[in-house]
Amino acid sequence: MSIFDSLFFNVFKHYKNVKNKKANQIATIYISIFQCSILLLLGMFFAGFFSQMDVNTLSQDKAWILFIMASVFIFFKNWIQYAGRKSKILHAKMINKKSQNQSIFMLWLFPVVCCILAAIIWQAV
Repeated sequence: MSIFDSLFFNVFKHYKNVKNKKANQIATIYISIFQCSILLLLGMFFAGFFSQMDVNTLSQDKAWILFIMASVFIFFKNWIQYAGRKSKILHAKMINKKSQNQSIFMLWLFPVVCCILAAIIWQAV
């Protein structure tokens, strides 16, 4: 089980009590946003790193197009992964495990912090 699976189920458990029918959809959107924000942060880091090394590998426009394509892929992959048969298996595994409950505020703060750090790095580049 990956860290993304455990974050998904923490968000799912929180919203299962609040919004029963939409809990899986909200958790899927959360994990997709979180993975896209990590991808954005890594992209900005490597853009800054390559600019400091004077390496011109990819134009800025092509890098944004690549990021958008990767984000669409992430949303599609998570939609398939957490809505199908694998999701039911993961739900059964998580019921038997004692998982660490995290604050929903902290969970939603992770993608925001990643985006803020990406914006800071972007300003430095």
